[in-house]
Amino acid sequence: MSTRFRWLGHSALLFENDGKHVLVDPFLTGNPAAAIKPEDAPADLILISHGHGDHVGDAVAIAGRTGATVATNYEIGGWLQQPPRGLSKVEGLQHGGGFTFNDWVHVKLTLAFHGSALPDGSNGGNPCGFILTFPDGTKVYDAADTALFGDMALIGEEGLDLALLPIGDYYTMGVDDSIRAIKLLKPKYVIPIHYNTFPTIAQDAHAWAERVKAETSAQPIVLKPGDWFDVAK
Repeated sequence: MSTRFRWLGHSALLFENDGKHVLVDPFLTGNPAAAIKPEDAPADLILISHGHGDHVGDAVAIAGRTGATVATNYEIGGWLQQPPRGLSKVEGLQHGGGFTFNDWVHVKLTLAFHGSALPDGSNGGNPCGFILTFPDGTKVYDAADTALFGDMALIGEEGLDLALLPIGDYYTMGVDDSIRAIKLLKPKYVIPIHYNTFPTIAQDAHAWAERVKAETSAQPIVLKPGDWFDVAK
């Protein structure tokens, strides 16, 4: 029942535990770095961190095909239930709140500093990150799209096995601030996301990893889109 992680490119993430799957920010169509096609994405639970098109992505189509529950903030949750999307299995939470999906994974919404307008211009509420706690005790923090913020130190008090941090700069924190974030979060492992998808967010992940090793206590893991990582307790 160990937890596995697969980076699907950009901020699209896939977690596997006990034969079930959590899919996060499934931007696959139109993503030049996508490792799989939307029709091949497994999902029991889909998480959406904010309303931008490169995070909502293919969530509606995948939820319709798989029957997955979608969890997000309250405003996006309402938008997903409205026509023409019309999803019914939606959990619309807010920051600091959480829920346990099918007696399996617990999901808690955290702060994030970013925008959240939906693809049609609707109000997407406030962006968020996620803390996921799996039945084997594995605890993961997906920062999603955010700037550095001091309350990451409080998130670090949760005792993180894995943190997923954006490093692309321009729209989110860059490499320098990601190092500061790691020092606050103190995860066992850290994986970079939201970089190299487009020229504006190009970064050298291996140079980043060398800095992580030199300046923090975390172990950096650099994946190619499609790669798996077993999160060891």
